[in-house]
Amino acid sequence: MVQFWNPAYSCFTFGDVDLVPTLEENMTLLRCPRIQGYKACVRPASLLTFTKKLVMITGMSEQWAVARVQQKGDSKCIPWAVLRDLISMHPDVKKRVDVLALSIYGMVIFPKALGHIDEAVADLFDRLGKQNTPVPKILAETIRSLSACRRAGEGRFIRWTQLLLVWFHSHFWKLDKNLREEDVMWKAPWLVPSEILCRYSSFDWVPLPGIWGVVGYTPLLVLRQYRARQFIPATQGLAQSDFSYKRDHYKKRIREISEAWKKPFCMKILTEGSTSTLEYKGWFTRRVNDNVPRPILGVARPLEESL
Repeated sequence: MVQFWNPAYSCFTFGDVDLVPTLEENMTLLRCPRIQGYKACVRPASLLTFTKKLVMITGMSEQWAVARVQQKGDSKCIPWAVLRDLISMHPDVKKRVDVLALSIYGMVIFPKALGHIDEAVADLFDRLGKQNTPVPKILAETIRSLSACRRAGEGRFIRWTQLLLVWFHSHFWKLDKNLREEDVMWKAPWLVPSEILCRYSSFDWVPLPGIWGVVGYTPLLVLRQYRARQFIPATQGLAQSDFSYKRDHYKKRIREISEAWKKPFCMKILTEGSTSTLEYKGWFTRRVNDNVPRPILGVARPLEESL
């Protein structure tokens, strides 16, 4: 499935069909309250240490946390086995639930090092109760992981695979190398949007902050998923939008994105059927894609076998 991901446009490209998991689709699947829909916790310039976050979440002592934090690659983490023991033995029932939830976020939604929960997950978890939604971060890290695998030419998608499969099954059941527009269920049957978030501030697209980096997302590229007429989207600068929080000068860019998220621009949906303009069709045939248009699939295959 990763071979169909197109990093230049942050979307799947199947022949002459573009599809991407949208914020609205993910919000609906995860039952995210609409009032929180366009609020995301953008990574601040300074953070509490991972140890102090663990103390706050688990209720254990700082000495306990220091003794159990490990270094994996370029970040700190805590073994799942340690949290598993807390879930069964902690005297505070609320803390048991918090530790279980943290483990689900770190092992299922944002996995990184096998069998460990990354420090960035603890930072997100600590702020979830402050009228923030994790949906933009889930979508951002899904896109970043797909792009990283595609550009490397190898690797396996390791983010929330189950959520991605549910999204795929909402649009088609089989993946065929000869996929055509008429084979796609453009609008998921459970999605009823009245408007979509299309961009922020001076950006022509949506800068999505993840827990390890930022990536650009262009909902105007897939208007047919809302049963709206597809026109040529603005994509200038999209291919250069991806950056990690480990790069130099990332804090300045984060401040810009944090300010941009205060000025969302939404577009009302006028249902016209999943059609496209002639100008869009011409633009699509001329554009240069980053994915290789020669799928290795000889026959239609279940999606679970393709991830």
